[in-house]
Amino acid sequence: MSFEDAAAKGMVVAWHAARAPDRLAISSEQGDRTFSELNAQANRLVELLRGAGLVPGDGVALLCVNRPEFVETVMACQRAGFRLTPVNWHLTADEVAYIVENCEAKAFVADARLAAAAIQAASATSGLRVTLAVGGPIKGFASYDTLMARESGENVPNPLLGSQMLYTSGTTGHPKGVYRGSAPPASSLFAKMVETAQFNGADDVSVVTGPLYHAAPLSLNLLLPLSAGVHTLLMDKWDAEAMLRLVDQHRITHTHIVPTMLNRLLHLTPDIRSKYDVSSLRWVLHGAAPCPVHVKQAALEWLGPVVFEYYGATEGGGVFIEPAEWLNKLGSVGRPTAGVVMQIQDENGKELPQGDVGTVYFEAPATGRFEYFKAPEKTAGVYRGAFYTMGDLGYVDEDGFLFLTGRSAEVIISGGVNIYPSEIDQEVLQHPAVKDVATVGVPNPDWGEEVKAVIQLNQGYEPNEALAEEILVFAAARLATYKRPRTVDFADDLPRLETGKIVRRTVRDRYWQGEKKI
Repeated sequence: MSFEDAAAKGMVVAWHAARAPDRLAISSEQGDRTFSELNAQANRLVELLRGAGLVPGDGVALLCVNRPEFVETVMACQRAGFRLTPVNWHLTADEVAYIVENCEAKAFVADARLAAAAIQAASATSGLRVTLAVGGPIKGFASYDTLMARESGENVPNPLLGSQMLYTSGTTGHPKGVYRGSAPPASSLFAKMVETAQFNGADDVSVVTGPLYHAAPLSLNLLLPLSAGVHTLLMDKWDAEAMLRLVDQHRITHTHIVPTMLNRLLHLTPDIRSKYDVSSLRWVLHGAAPCPVHVKQAALEWLGPVVFEYYGATEGGGVFIEPAEWLNKLGSVGRPTAGVVMQIQDENGKELPQGDVGTVYFEAPATGRFEYFKAPEKTAGVYRGAFYTMGDLGYVDEDGFLFLTGRSAEVIISGGVNIYPSEIDQEVLQHPAVKDVATVGVPNPDWGEEVKAVIQLNQGYEPNEALAEEILVFAAARLATYKRPRTVDFADDLPRLETGKIVRRTVRDRYWQGEKKI
């Protein structure tokens, strides 16, 4: 079987296992797997799930930290035609339960470290045929290790390429599954990444820096190097000095990070940074959030011309820039890769000329176009004809390079994670003191943005520190940790349209322009 045939059937790991069976595929604090072992485990899980009645197209939910069983489940779904949904374990138990049920999971693989959320999700999901616990027991779940030991590790017959359906938080309501009914055309952005990464499976080592339930770590930290036969380390929790230690000890060559990580690495004291040899790094990819110019300049000065950047999202996109290009176009996120059609549009959908700031749109492919699972009204809300947007604002220069100037005030990006203000508004509004609220992202030197709630009080309440703290505690009890407001400001009134709708952008812009209060 050629590599191309193997890839078309989800059997890339099997292809590498046949050629380098004893090469490490993944290593982690919870154990290691050679390519042969990873391949065999993926085969066992396919047989286990098929035995439970799953057929191609069925959903598999995965609630798990960065450990070998996460990767085994990904690889099993890839070759069995299953639709995999990794679940963000930082969400509340209610949100986890919603996703597991909404994705129509027939199988649910969960980590014992996340037992409480797993139990609630399983009890709320009617279509489950099998629930498997990894890393220890979970009440009501079967043991992953016990059931896997009964299955054959031989390559599965009739492999069929599977799919992924990741969930992204919405500007309103529940998270949304990004679904594709058929495979999209081969990504030219991925092709550009492979071209610049220049992987050498025999010698290279990559490291996973973020949680694998996120689209970027899953695709770029894990699947991209593994598909090239590259040994990949899984970090359980990212830490700046710990990452440098891994780079030094394992001669790491490739990784993907977010700007917050770059910033934290650069803030290590010179004596700490000088303890570790990072000269092995050849390809440090970053994206998921805007990177301040001074941070990237400092990274290039330290690491050399090995820092690459992309712009895209779970829904799609495809913009890329190499180090030398960036040094000539400071602040740009790059140009569209081959075949990617990008437009800068005004509020009426008219394409703008070079240099004019508008909303960045991409043309969706004719086949494999994404939609939001079981949410046609939300799908319709992000498209203009064949074009869709992630809500970012920017312009294109005379050479076709994209510069981002801002984004929709409906999206906060903190540490590379999207946070949607209306979700937070809905919870804060339930506090009896709150008449109205505008949640916005405000500058944070480490995270890029942090969450702030700007509140208009009901009559009878006075703005003070004690009330602000009370509201923060109230919100914290109702929201996932990363969504919680970090600070509260009070305002006598909030800017509104004639319809009464709050103009969130006006609230946000005042903080970014240096004003402290509304």
